[in-house]
Amino acid sequence: SSLFWKHFSCVDIASSKSKMQTLAVVLAVLAATSGAEGARLRTGRAAQEPDTACGKGFDNLVKGSQDYFRTAAVELWSHPYHTMDNATFETELECWFANMCTTKCDGLQSQADSRKEELTELCKSNQADWLKIWNKFSSDEIKWFKKSYPSEELSEEKSGGLFFRQAMETVKEVNKKELLCLTLFTIDDECVTSSFIKLGGK
Repeated sequence: SSLFWKHFSCVDIASSKSKMQTLAVVLAVLAATSGAEGARLRTGRAAQEPDTACGKGFDNLVKGSQDYFRTAAVELWSHPYHTMDNATFETELECWFANMCTTKCDGLQSQADSRKEELTELCKSNQADWLKIWNKFSSDEIKWFKKSYPSEELSEEKSGGLFFRQAMETVKEVNKKELLCLTLFTIDDECVTSSFIKLGGK
């Protein structure tokens, strides 16, 4: 499974000037994305993207599910370098969360009883890296994530309706650990049945 992430590693990024330039371009365009574009993503109506990548859209989730996301975005984005990323990538994170909620995580069963305590500790730790979270995924969860997460390779040639998938890839690039934590917590909180994230030990 680690091969899936090989081209996203920090080492690869640092050693590839071209990839850094591409990432910089995508981040710059992300910052300039209009409110209207963001609204289309949140409601699952991205331009030229009729495949419900964002499920039924974040704005169409029940309030309790939206509230869950808000608490998760605070609790899981706690690293000093990433505390503002939940706002920077809000639209993309809402898209993935809405996808999970709409599909009920494709029927994946909660594993809270066996991993919630350790998962909480790892996700809240500033020392634990994304690979420790990735290794908590079951084989079925890995297959589902690869199949379901709506992204495209970073590419300067991609444009138009495919751009938002590159934005989703950028989130996975920049906030790998937090994104994986959000994914597993959503699964373990039954995709989701409460209005707040359920941390271990609470």
